[in-house]
Amino acid sequence: MPKSCLAATLSLLAATCAFAQPAAFDMSGDRPAASPAAQPPARPAPGSAVPTRPQADPAAPAPAGPAMPNAPALPQQAPAPQMPAQAAPQAVPQSAPGQRPGQQSQPGMQAPPSRVAPSGQSAALGFRRYIVPAPQMTLQGEHDSHAWSIYVTPEQAASPARFNLGYQNAVVIAPEASQISILVNNRVIGQQQIAASEKPLQISFAVPPGLLQQGVNTISLRAEQRHRTDCSIASTYELWSNIDPARTYLDFNSPLARRLSSTDAIRAVGVDEAGMTTFNMVVPSLDQPGTLKPILRLTQGLAILSGMPSQRFDFQTDRLAASASGKLTVLIGTAAELQPVFADLPSSATSAPVATFVDDRRSGQPFLVISGPNWQSISTAIESVVSPVDRPLDVLRNVLSTQRWSAPDAPMLFSDARLSFAQLGMETLEFSGRRLRTGFQIGVPADFYAQGYGEATILLDAAYSQAVLPGSQVNVYVNGNIASTVPITTEGGGILRHLPIRVTMRHFKAGTNTVELETALRTQEDEACAPGASASTAPRFALFDTSEFHMPDFARIGQRPDLSALQGTGYPYGRETATTPLFMDRVDRDTLSAAATVLSRIALAAGRPLPIEPVASANAVGDRDALFIGSITQMPAPVLAQAHVAAASQSSWRPSAGPTTENVVTQDVFDAWRNRVSGANWSGQISAFQEWMQRNFDISLTSFRLLPGKVEPFAPSNAATFMIAQGVSTEGHGTWTVVTAPSAGDLAEGARVMTTQDRWPLVTGRITTYSSRTDRVENVAVEGFSFVAPTSNSIWNYRLIAANWLSTNVLYFAALFAAVTFLIGVTTAALLSNLGRRK
Repeated sequence: MPKSCLAATLSLLAATCAFAQPAAFDMSGDRPAASPAAQPPARPAPGSAVPTRPQADPAAPAPAGPAMPNAPALPQQAPAPQMPAQAAPQAVPQSAPGQRPGQQSQPGMQAPPSRVAPSGQSAALGFRRYIVPAPQMTLQGEHDSHAWSIYVTPEQAASPARFNLGYQNAVVIAPEASQISILVNNRVIGQQQIAASEKPLQISFAVPPGLLQQGVNTISLRAEQRHRTDCSIASTYELWSNIDPARTYLDFNSPLARRLSSTDAIRAVGVDEAGMTTFNMVVPSLDQPGTLKPILRLTQGLAILSGMPSQRFDFQTDRLAASASGKLTVLIGTAAELQPVFADLPSSATSAPVATFVDDRRSGQPFLVISGPNWQSISTAIESVVSPVDRPLDVLRNVLSTQRWSAPDAPMLFSDARLSFAQLGMETLEFSGRRLRTGFQIGVPADFYAQGYGEATILLDAAYSQAVLPGSQVNVYVNGNIASTVPITTEGGGILRHLPIRVTMRHFKAGTNTVELETALRTQEDEACAPGASASTAPRFALFDTSEFHMPDFARIGQRPDLSALQGTGYPYGRETATTPLFMDRVDRDTLSAAATVLSRIALAAGRPLPIEPVASANAVGDRDALFIGSITQMPAPVLAQAHVAAASQSSWRPSAGPTTENVVTQDVFDAWRNRVSGANWSGQISAFQEWMQRNFDISLTSFRLLPGKVEPFAPSNAATFMIAQGVSTEGHGTWTVVTAPSAGDLAEGARVMTTQDRWPLVTGRITTYSSRTDRVENVAVEGFSFVAPTSNSIWNYRLIAANWLSTNVLYFAALFAAVTFLIGVTTAALLSNLGRRK
């Protein structure tokens, strides 16, 4: 056979064998046929919910989506249009890291192990921004809502975002008749049945493009909740939905959303997963003289710019903490001081003042850099940041800034004013349940003096249906205290047009005040409570936004001491061109943290930074308004004496290491002795009568004193770990506020806790103490006070001052009334003696 034929035959046999050879054994399963690149799954339509149940172990790997080999590719669908009502949500498993919610793993690929994303950073390398401005938020009753605002940067406004909400509700809530709604800038982005009674639920809604705008944006959560089985008014107190701040956030897809491009972006710092705002201040020359004043100036400006309700300031000299949602690292120092700490310092800092955000090249985190060639330049840079919020003294505030935790801002009322409910942020509301509670906020100045006689008026526009029975009522609450009650006495329905409801001003205080209207409705259907009756949607009551709140003229004169005016409006600091002396026993990290935190909270209440002047000696204070911050062992004895704090406290105030039951045992023993002697003598009956008068008429024995009682020195118990006390200066023309604790560590911890939004309103009286062991806040009432010269010297203001003072000093009023009556009698007798015929 020729060689060419043999070679051809062998080649043909080799090809035939190769073609007939079976495939190698493979346990990996069928592989999908080669196909063009698969299209990404369509994102959920705006307004559609993606509920996810949180895993018990966050570190466990997320389940991958099911593989679908050889599945035909579906055409890409356009997003569904925004709908105000929500279709039935579709549950999906928890997404693997790096996936968007709802995205499935690619076929034939194993999902990577789950990992915890850095704080403030989503798994997709976007930006996670927490938005709940409180450690806890609860939607209570049959109708409730919370509204607040957030500041959005241009980068965040341009980024696609999703709103994630985590919550859990009471087991008695009927899911089919209850729903929660999320609104962004007054537009509903999603609604969901309330159905998380067994364990927490997290739902997600897409934010429509363009809805978030650069600047201030309003977030609202609304809940309509109904009971499963009970139709009584009392059962409505069992309805609640707890919002989880750690699972409620905005998820931005773009990594640029974390950028802070200008100092105005300080307003966008926001809160962390616990509702706190933390400023990490890095100051290499922390212990050098001359740095304290500009640093405290900057911290106050940062607090007012961010506007958040719960802020804290931590100080370091060389450690950089990562910036994230609710956390901002601020570097302060000369270029030579900051260069060893931060390598990405702007080159211009060596020759000119610098106040700008700089991204760390290693972590990509934005840091606020305040620098310059010297501290004089640094002060200039600080002024460029603080000056936009430094309100002039002659400019009055029209509102109290509350929108970061309660929108809208509270209008400030200085005299007679009349505002509609629409102006106060309320909307017309139709209600189909049993108990409706809603309200608004107003502000009054620090020299408000009308608790003894004043009455405000609510002009109510409302309507109730024929189903409402007599015995229903409308209650008015002021700062949580009942102020007025109006019963509904007629049946057959009715329309109320400007029904006057008089509201006592006994519970109003300086600063922000919350006025709430609660309507309790009785119906025959609720008494029968047939199955499904609690889910009825027929309106029973309507509250119209044309209703009005009328505040009359009130007396204006300041008082000292008065811690409630300090926490409400920062009074008396920051109201004069003169600087406020600040005495600190030492400048260490804890003491400086406490001072910056307390001063920033006062500045936020005052609406402007305080002009602080650090002093090294208490003798340099003179007779001015002053602040004293430090441990009690280093506090000057004359200062404690003016605040009526026992001098022995400097050596005896030593909190125990563990939990204490001192106060509990003392109270138990006191209650036992009171019960033991109450039926044995007249003193017990008198004590019971005093409590009855105080509870029903707000009249105590102090109202019958001719002279103020002697103020006894106060000695804090060893259960307390923090104290704020206020007194008058040595000459009686200034107010001295003392912020102290047994140690610098207790001072810093107490300042952080007491300046939070839920604890700061508890600062009242002349002394407030806090115990970190028992988590209790206690107050000492003002026993003797002095007036400050009024801002208005009109006769009308002095008449109102006299009216309120006589209303709170009953014996003086009785003596004056008797004297006037005697004078009228003598005058009448003298006139009549000259008339008629004499014998």
